[in-house]
Amino acid sequence: MPTVFVCDDEADILRYLDKLLSANGYQVETFLRGNELLKRVKASDAAECDVILQDVRMPDMDGLQVLKHLRSERPDVPVVIMTAHGTIDDAVQAIKLGAYDYITKPFPKEKLLTVLDRLLDHHRLANENLMLRKELQRGTGRSETMVFRSACFREVYDLTLQVASSDANILILGESGTGKELIASTIHANSPRAGKPYISLNCAALSDTLLESQLFGHVRGAFTGAVINQKGLVEEADGGTLFLDEIGDVSPTVQAKLLRVIQEKDFIAVGSTRPRKVDVRFVAATNKDLVNEVRDGRFREDLYYRLNVITVNLPSLRERREDIEPLARHFLDIYTAKMKKEVHDFEDEALAMLMDYDWPGNVRELENVMERAVILARSNTITAALLPIGRRRETVAALHGAAPLVALDEVERQHIKAVLKRTGFHKSRTAEILGISRKTLDRKIVEFGLNAGRAE
Repeated sequence: MPTVFVCDDEADILRYLDKLLSANGYQVETFLRGNELLKRVKASDAAECDVILQDVRMPDMDGLQVLKHLRSERPDVPVVIMTAHGTIDDAVQAIKLGAYDYITKPFPKEKLLTVLDRLLDHHRLANENLMLRKELQRGTGRSETMVFRSACFREVYDLTLQVASSDANILILGESGTGKELIASTIHANSPRAGKPYISLNCAALSDTLLESQLFGHVRGAFTGAVINQKGLVEEADGGTLFLDEIGDVSPTVQAKLLRVIQEKDFIAVGSTRPRKVDVRFVAATNKDLVNEVRDGRFREDLYYRLNVITVNLPSLRERREDIEPLARHFLDIYTAKMKKEVHDFEDEALAMLMDYDWPGNVRELENVMERAVILARSNTITAALLPIGRRRETVAALHGAAPLVALDEVERQHIKAVLKRTGFHKSRTAEILGISRKTLDRKIVEFGLNAGRAE
């Protein structure tokens, strides 16, 4: 239930608004004085406030002065100014001071409720956008632990360290779940830019409009809901590294803007006309064949060559089987510590199952399997019964008789189908279990002919 603070020096107005807003699903707190409101806003539990209705004429202090203090104390809480003495000057001044809107008494209740509904929608979207940005941004400049034993991944790791010292743009290629972001963060952490921002963005997770705004920022009024100027990730990554995952899913419009940043070292925020200079190193990744994407006209050839100065090809987990056991033990250590459980080892049969499975979801799938196994473990050992991968292999084997070799696409199809069935065709949950984006899952469902509503 959204909370509204209402400040007005007329008790009758407060009683009316309290009754009106409470009847329409709001929790209301009322104040007769500006100082009372400011004192309440400073209280530790005032974070629950979602919007403030503030009268412009107050006996103890001017409402615009109250607004200044509110914007200083709680810039995240939108304020709507109310007045019975509405003038253009007051309205302009209130907006300049940061008020979301300005409403003149007497106002129809429908108008007030419409303003509040619209404001709370914008406020909710802004908060979701902020949370998303926090998830997208990685500011530590440190890479996670790389675990490997295989010679093929040793070559990748050595190349990663070698190219990190340069300032060239890097294109990382590999299947979903092979660790492309880990390579990107390692490149940044070992580069001369290590002390500057490292920002990661999954391009496939956002709509074209939101992706453009996230990358380049926007100015106030650029579109509905753009109530303040917002810096983009390109600007926030200035001096550092911007990692663009799933670059193959970017629209032609955003591709053109990215090309400008790489070539001209400047960008233009959404709704603005003023270019801004930046110094950013780009690391991009995709599981698509960009050569085919370029040939078919879905990806700009000039952008491809700008990004692909150096290519890092990541092997799939089935191509580096020597790494399965050390990775499984690594994830076992992580999740036993996280869940405070005493699980120390694997049964021989369980370890053999891990080694024998083809891992269509790669390292991400292995991590998910280990997390599940630790959660379900009742002893200090991971048993074969805790691993769902045996049932996946049996399903595929049943379709192909005793044939020892199975097409990789069919393995992936059966794996996705099994997870869809287990979740009741809940796509978001399925994508989470598989370690892929919802957009990628939708594409796989179409590609493998898994009809919506049932995994056939």
